[in-house]
Amino acid sequence: MVSAEAVVGCNCSSKSESSRCFNGTTCCFTSIPNQITSYSVEFQTPYGRAIATRGAGCSYAFLVEEAWWFNTDFYSLLPSAVPVVLEWGINSDDFELLSNRNHTGNSGGCFWDLSPMTVYCSCNEGYKGNYYLPDGCQDVDECKEDPYINCRGKCVNRPGSYTCIDYKIITIIGVSTGIGAIALPLLSWGLYKYIVRRRVAKLKRQFFKRNGGLLLQQHLSSIEDSHVDKGKLFTSMEIDTATDHFNENRILGRGGQGTVYKGMLLDGMIIAVKKSKSVDVGQVQQFVNEVVILSQINHRNVVKLLGFCLESEVPLLVYEFIPNGTLYHYLHDPDEEFPFSWEIRLRIANEVAGALSYLHFAAAIPIHHRDIKSSNILLDEKYQAKVADFGASKSLPIDQTHLTTMVRGTFGYLDPEYYQTSQFTDKSDVYSFGVVLAELLTGEKPISQLRAEEDRNLASYFVISMEENRLFDVLDKEVLDHGEQEEIIVVSNLAKRCLNPNGRYRPTMKEVAMELEQVQSQRNPTDFRQNEEEIDHIRTGSIHASGAIPMLMRSGAEVELTSMEEDQSLLSPR
Repeated sequence: MVSAEAVVGCNCSSKSESSRCFNGTTCCFTSIPNQITSYSVEFQTPYGRAIATRGAGCSYAFLVEEAWWFNTDFYSLLPSAVPVVLEWGINSDDFELLSNRNHTGNSGGCFWDLSPMTVYCSCNEGYKGNYYLPDGCQDVDECKEDPYINCRGKCVNRPGSYTCIDYKIITIIGVSTGIGAIALPLLSWGLYKYIVRRRVAKLKRQFFKRNGGLLLQQHLSSIEDSHVDKGKLFTSMEIDTATDHFNENRILGRGGQGTVYKGMLLDGMIIAVKKSKSVDVGQVQQFVNEVVILSQINHRNVVKLLGFCLESEVPLLVYEFIPNGTLYHYLHDPDEEFPFSWEIRLRIANEVAGALSYLHFAAAIPIHHRDIKSSNILLDEKYQAKVADFGASKSLPIDQTHLTTMVRGTFGYLDPEYYQTSQFTDKSDVYSFGVVLAELLTGEKPISQLRAEEDRNLASYFVISMEENRLFDVLDKEVLDHGEQEEIIVVSNLAKRCLNPNGRYRPTMKEVAMELEQVQSQRNPTDFRQNEEEIDHIRTGSIHASGAIPMLMRSGAEVELTSMEEDQSLLSPR
């Protein structure tokens, strides 16, 4: 075999018979150099003499792929066609063309053959395609394209190769991923709740400070008498739980000062929680002093202030719960099954007078209620009177006889002298109590559109009826049927004195209480008890005043009045 670059050949004698040949045929083979560009075949005798083509007999020569030659068994004549691989390359001048091809990573490579200067390129193992074409070498997905791949577990394709992942590892990864998917939201939720709790706690501290919590704690700790109730500081969580998050269904009533909710503490105690409408930051000192004083009141006919919560946006006051509604309800929405007798009315008047007398005179610092009315007089399970709703009440230093302030009260009960001068005195409570006495005697509402225009106000209607000697024409049927005429006249005259337009001529609440006690004692001498002795826990002078109580002074006669239509019973069921 001769080429332009080399002469190669082999000796095909009988002694050189190759095991690759068949049927005793002698043959030989030789490798062709890589640089060959063309070839021709010539047969010669062992002595170098050329043998003509026609004289060569059955001798023949052919090109064949070397790998095929060595991997094929010859048991018969050669096939009519054999494989030949044509290897080619590009010269160094054209190598720059390959720089524009899309080749990434280790998908393929090139090498130089220095003799001659030729570049050979090919795709690496695990890739397929033509390195010289624009798309270059593409990754082979062995997991899909090789059905006989030996992989225990899950086959995962990789660039140029593949990986077998054990199913145990897959399970572990899956479980870990699942746990992570669950844990991450839980951790996020926990972090969110932590941040919210921090913000809520900070907000509670701000409310507590703004509502006078620090000042109140200082006042409570300064009370050394262990026999005096100091009132409890409730947490906002306790109140929120007790009222079922201030559920609308728990509302007992609404008034001018706020809304009252029914609640139950964890120990089962039923309470009434008054939620104020707003807080006056400028009156914190006064509010704290008065709350401390009110919490120490433990009179049997005054609704007990159990404690307070200052962690909320507005202060919350916690009172004992009174179950049987208001005096207003029994007088103006009577129950036929429970007639409100004269005896009950007289006893209630006596109890309320004793409570107000105590507030005015038995405390170290007098307390003016400023909103006495039948809807603020509650009845407990034994139908005993309880004076409630001290939202408008004020305490007064002993050396001061009146308090100049914004006019507050309810139409029909408001002292006309107080309305004109803005100066509230203990006689202003006496006037309001006089209206309540008139309600008990007549069963009429303090303001009524059913009466003639000049008689719409019960106070003036009652006084004019007495002056015109028509008292028994305006009395309630229960009073007429069951009351003693002498008792009725005494109580009516007392009510008239309480309703005197000039406060100077009104009796004090102590005088009122004493007169009513006398009437009560004559009716039931065995059951008579002096209201001044019916103080459960506190005696005269036992209520402590901590620090000076600043008075609210106003130059003008500002007015804040409540109508009976707007007012609803507080601290008791509707």
